[in-house]
Amino acid sequence: MGKNIVQKILDAHIVEGQPQAGQEVGIRIDQTLTQDATGTMAYLQFEALGFDRVKTEVSVSYVDHNTIQEGFENADDHKYLQTVAAKYGIKFSKPGNGICHQVHLERFGAPGKTLLGSDSHTPTGGGIGMIAIGAGGLDVAVAMGGGPFFLTYPKVVNVELTGKLRPWVSAKDVILKVLEILSTKGNVNTVIEYSGSGVASLGVPERSTITNMGAELGVTTSVFPSDETTRRFLKAQNREHCYVPLMADPDATYDRVIKIDLSTLEPRTACPHSPGNIKTLKEMNGLAVDQVLIGSCTNASYRDIMLVAAALKGKKIAPDVSLGVACGSRQVLDMVSRNGALADIISSGARILESACGFCIGNSMAPKTDAVSVRTSNRNFFGRSGTSSASVYLTSPEAAVAAALSGKLVDPRDVFSDDEYPLITIPDQFTIDDSMILEPSANPGSVEIFRGPNIGAPPTNESCPAVLDGVVAIKVGDKITTDHIMPAGNRLKYRSNIPKYAEYVFEREAPEFAAFALENKKNGVHNIIVAGESYGQGSSREHAAICPMYLGVKMV
Repeated sequence: MGKNIVQKILDAHIVEGQPQAGQEVGIRIDQTLTQDATGTMAYLQFEALGFDRVKTEVSVSYVDHNTIQEGFENADDHKYLQTVAAKYGIKFSKPGNGICHQVHLERFGAPGKTLLGSDSHTPTGGGIGMIAIGAGGLDVAVAMGGGPFFLTYPKVVNVELTGKLRPWVSAKDVILKVLEILSTKGNVNTVIEYSGSGVASLGVPERSTITNMGAELGVTTSVFPSDETTRRFLKAQNREHCYVPLMADPDATYDRVIKIDLSTLEPRTACPHSPGNIKTLKEMNGLAVDQVLIGSCTNASYRDIMLVAAALKGKKIAPDVSLGVACGSRQVLDMVSRNGALADIISSGARILESACGFCIGNSMAPKTDAVSVRTSNRNFFGRSGTSSASVYLTSPEAAVAAALSGKLVDPRDVFSDDEYPLITIPDQFTIDDSMILEPSANPGSVEIFRGPNIGAPPTNESCPAVLDGVVAIKVGDKITTDHIMPAGNRLKYRSNIPKYAEYVFEREAPEFAAFALENKKNGVHNIIVAGESYGQGSSREHAAICPMYLGVKMV
C-alpha cells in the first residue's frame, strides 16, 4: 500500500514505536526554532537538563515577540538568549530580522525535514513540505539535546484542492473555509495534507498561510507537497540544494477526504472571538471599521506586502481608519523599500510597523474602546488585541486593504470592481543578507551567559499525590485559550520569572484567582480547575501549564 506525505516523513524519522494511528511514537527532530516569548524558558530547561551542545541539524533562536522595550526585562531576556545561543551551538536571529516563521521559511526550512518549534504556528513550514510542529519549550529543549519528540501517530485528513482562486479571493479564504468545515475543536492527533490540481496554482507563501493558520484547527500540523513551485522558491533563496520532491503515492489512503473547488470560494472573515466563527464578507453588511492591521506570520510575505502596495497605490485610506503594515521579515522590508512598494504604502496614509509579531500578540497597536479592528493575523481571542471591548475580525490582505480604503468591512471585489487584480510573482532572486543571524561561538567555553534579575530557574514539581484533597478554585467555560489562562501583551515580559508571571493567571477571567490559589497551596489545599471543551487551545505557551502548576493546581 502506498504512503501519503505525512507517513513518508514521519516513518523516516521514527526512532521509537510503530507507525499505527493512535499509537505513541518518538521521532527524530532535524530542526528546532524558538522565539523570545517561549524561548527563555526552553533554554532554561535545556540548561537544567545538563546538555552541553545542541545535536540537531539546525536550531535557531528568534527574537520577534517582545521587541517593545518597557522596562529592562525584555532587553535582559534578549541578551540571555543571545549568549545561550552562542554557547550551545544555536543560531541567533536578532530583533528586527523578522518573525520566526517567515524567516525560517526563507532561510532554513527544507522539504522532508522535521521541525519542532516553541510556537504554535510552527506548522508554517508545512508550506514547503516539512512536518513542522508547535510544542512546549521542554519538548523543544529535549529535541535540541538529541532526544526524540513523542506524539500520537496521527490520522491524516486529505484536503483536495481543485480549480483556481478568483481575483480578490486569497489563500486566507482557503483556510477560513477549512475552519468553517472542521471547526476549532475535535481535530487533535490529526494532520491535514493538501493535494489536488489546485495546489499548483498556489505559491509557497500562499501554502504557508494555509498551514500557518491550520494551527487554529487544533491539528498536529498541516503539509503541502514539495514540487516545482517549492524548488523555484528555494532557488530564489539560494537554497535549491535543500529541495527534494515529495508527493503522496498514487494509492495512498486517508482517514477522510475533503474536496474544495478554489474557484467557488468567497472572501471570508473570522468574527469575534474565535478563528472558527466564519462568515462571508457579504454577510458583514459594511460594518464600520476603526483599525486595519496587516502583517503577522500569517500574511506578511513578499507576495502579501507587494499585493497590499499595488492595491493601495495612488489611493488614500478612509479618514476614520488607522492602518498599520508590518513586513514579515527584514528581507521583505528591504526588497519593498528598494522597489518602491513601501513608498506606495506610506503614501496611502499607512503607519509602518516593525518586522515583528507586534500587534498579533497584543503588545502594541491596541485599538480604542469598542473598536472594530480588521487584521490579517491568525487569532482573535477575547482581549488578545490589548483592548477587551474591541472586536477583531480576521481577513485576507485583499480584504484588509478594502476595509482600510472604504472604512467598512466589505467584500474586496466591491471596492476594487474597476481595478485589475495585481498579479504578484516570486522574484527569481530574493535579496539575501543573513548578517542579522549570528552564528554560535567558535569558542563556547569563553562565553559567559548573561542573566538579568528577572530570569529565574524553571520551577520544580512533586509527584502527583495518591489522594487529591482540594477545592474547585475556578470554573470556566468552553474554548478557554492560553490567552485566557496566561495573558500576553504587556505581561509577556515576565515569561522568564514564573513566580511573577503566575500572579496573572486568569487575570481577565478572575483577577483574584492567583492569590486565592497560592494561599490554598500554602495551606496544603489542592487547587482544581473545572473547564468545558477545548481547554488550553491556542498558543503552545507552556506557561499556561507551568504557572497554574506553580500556584498549586493539581487537576483540570
